[in-house]
Amino acid sequence: MNKVVILNHPLIDHKMSIIRDKNTSSKNFRENVGEVGALITYELTKDLETVDKEIETPIQKMTAKELKKPVIIVPILRAGLGMVDGIHNIIPSAKIGHIGLYRDEKTLQPVAYYAKFPNEITTGVVIVVDPMLATGGSASAAIKTLKERGATDVRYVGLVGCPEGIERLQKDHPDVPIFLAALDERLNELGYIVPGLGDCGDRLFGTK
Repeated sequence: MNKVVILNHPLIDHKMSIIRDKNTSSKNFRENVGEVGALITYELTKDLETVDKEIETPIQKMTAKELKKPVIIVPILRAGLGMVDGIHNIIPSAKIGHIGLYRDEKTLQPVAYYAKFPNEITTGVVIVVDPMLATGGSASAAIKTLKERGATDVRYVGLVGCPEGIERLQKDHPDVPIFLAALDERLNELGYIVPGLGDCGDRLFGTK
């Protein structure tokens, strides 16, 4: 069963209070979403494998460490874009893919309308980024697409999740660990997380 990590850290809690506040401007919202993404990255990557590398400091030669596998960040469009810079600032060598999904009006299932990934997804650590783990449908579909393209080491990272979304990912992708800044109560009748933070994409980009 998936490892589920809810980050308990004073800085994350502080920034999440700003993100949740309906009066926070789009500018401050974007900045804090990115910063939480950066903070989560430390936990998300602490078990990454490293290999030895011979380097020379200004003083002498030594054996240092570097990441064994490439890292690929894959945001789910469009809200996932808000966390990418924060993660990328911590792992500047990471490559970035993108996946866009829409909901089929007849089947109500998510369908990928855009998917472009670096070749390294087959050998690297793939971080799927979507701020809201609500029903879990989009995240599950994105991960399914990545696996179909050959990804084998996939991790999900978001801001806020709920029990329904976690249950869906655990059922569909029990091998994918889940990292969240907060776990909320439930979904409401409109499919929004309660208490949540509203529509993350709209708040990031100032749309309605």
